Amino acid sequence: MKRLPEAEFQVMKAIWTYEPPVTSSMVMGHLSREKSWPIQSVVTLLSRLVEKEFLRSEKKGRERLYYPLVSKKDYLQFETRNFVKQYHENSFISLLSALDQDKKLTDEDLDNLQEWIRKRRSN
Repeated sequence: MKRLPEAEFQVMKAIWTYEPPVTSSMVMGHLSREKSWPIQSVVTLLSRLVEKEFLRSEKKGRERLYYPLVSKKDYLQFETRNFVKQYHENSFISLLSALDQDKKLTDEDLDNLQEWIRKRRSN
């Protein structure tokens, strides 16, 4: 899997919010809340995502239908691993230290982390 440019990632985020199949007009409707991209730009991005095998498409009548081939969970896991590897030398502690540098982690965050560790150890 390869990293997506920001615009393609925005399109995938829109796709992941719907139950497949998804149409370009559905993607446009979702993106129009944040972006003012022309329909042709969105269609181009969808085509690129098909080429990169993030989406599968099929023509049904006058409409093109899109199906995600990569799940949001899988892509976010891929991106997170790359981020930790590139910026934190694969160190979970380095990542946590950066997140807590200005004491931004709340007691609830720490409790959740502690619970995660407890569950992880029991597996």
